[in-house]
Amino acid sequence: MKSLKNHLSLVIALLSILFSLQTFIIVDRSITAYKENLANNYSLVVVSQKNLDKATLTAQNSLISDLTMLSPDSVIKKLNTGIAEKNIELLKLSLPKFYKLKLSYYPSPDEINSLTKELQRNKSIIKVETFSRSHDTTYKLLLLFKTVITVFAFLVGVVTVLLISKELKIWQFKHNERMSIMALFGAPTWLRSAVLFRLAIVDAFIATAFSFALFTYISTNDWVKEQFTNIGIEIIVFDPVTDLIIMLGIAMILSTILASFIVLSHKEEV
Repeated sequence: MKSLKNHLSLVIALLSILFSLQTFIIVDRSITAYKENLANNYSLVVVSQKNLDKATLTAQNSLISDLTMLSPDSVIKKLNTGIAEKNIELLKLSLPKFYKLKLSYYPSPDEINSLTKELQRNKSIIKVETFSRSHDTTYKLLLLFKTVITVFAFLVGVVTVLLISKELKIWQFKHNERMSIMALFGAPTWLRSAVLFRLAIVDAFIATAFSFALFTYISTNDWVKEQFTNIGIEIIVFDPVTDLIIMLGIAMILSTILASFIVLSHKEEV
């Protein structure tokens, strides 16, 4: 029981930090996936008097990823009220060319304005429709969401510092007396602090193992998968290799810093 108490406080603190960190990673992946989804569904309409060359436009601006000519047949069918076939063909020739312009990523309003001005320098292009109202609204909502996540990350950092500070005081109280006694008997610093680092490493592994089990369950949960499907994105909720390495690395660093601070503080007191 005593051994469990020695580990419990740091394990809980590390678990809180790792849970917050992985949650932030999941949200960040969700934002990235959603932006890619928006980029796939968003496009500009370009009206031109002449045929546009895809290779020329994509080379002109890296934001442009694809150019597709839109067929005028659907528009002509709506206007067709008994027009002769010969006149329909003449109408097709007189109509301007409509193109759907796909982008490589979801741009900011400033990037859209810059691209529009660049396209309008082409004398063949009559009009560029960016659907700016819906685009700007979506972009601002996305920006707001990212701001909220940034604030959340900042708060997680503050909580992390507070948790580590609290654990520092607890561990100092628990181990200063033992280290002082060992120092009186001439024990070297590495021997006096060995038990602290052993506890720190063991606690880091325990916290990582609990976090691994928790997020493995969450990543395979049908309800969680359904929520991402409902918003039209697919992400890796938990990568058992990359995310595990990150978790273990963070846990080891924090717990080692904790043990090192105690050792250094004890030296100053002596």
